[in-house]
Amino acid sequence: MVSSAKVIAILAIGLIVVLVAYAVYLTAGIPGCAPSPVPSSFTVNGKHYVFTYVASCESQREAGLMNSKVTNATTMLFAFPSNDTWTFWMKDTNTSLDIIWISASGTRGMVVYIAAGTVPESTKLLTPTAAANFAIEAKAGFAAENGIVNGTAIQFD
Repeated sequence: MVSSAKVIAILAIGLIVVLVAYAVYLTAGIPGCAPSPVPSSFTVNGKHYVFTYVASCESQREAGLMNSKVTNATTMLFAFPSNDTWTFWMKDTNTSLDIIWISASGTRGMVVYIAAGTVPESTKLLTPTAAANFAIEAKAGFAAENGIVNGTAIQFD
């Protein structure tokens, strides 16, 4: 027979396990909306760009540039709720893109990973090797044309 003290101890341990699991869940980069304000433009290597599109909530990030006409002037900002290794894919995106992951604090950021010249329509997951809280999508070649490499400084406006 199990004593009531043992039952209470088992229940308490179970509750602690559930609370710890929930805390991990809350801090694991759960998709949601990014904190406001979200940048509307950026400067890199002396050139200034205004974002064509901004995705700061999960539904916007999921849509991305799928089924969109992408020109040389198209830039899309993805703002995430936390620094994490956010993955992308090219499903239903009919043009090759550069995806530039940025870790930023305030208005200053640094490029931490680039997927240059992605394959249109691919369902292969593109995952950065470092955590980021922003990503920029632009037409393939954008990063090279603007001298953007890992470690490049980005100023958000």
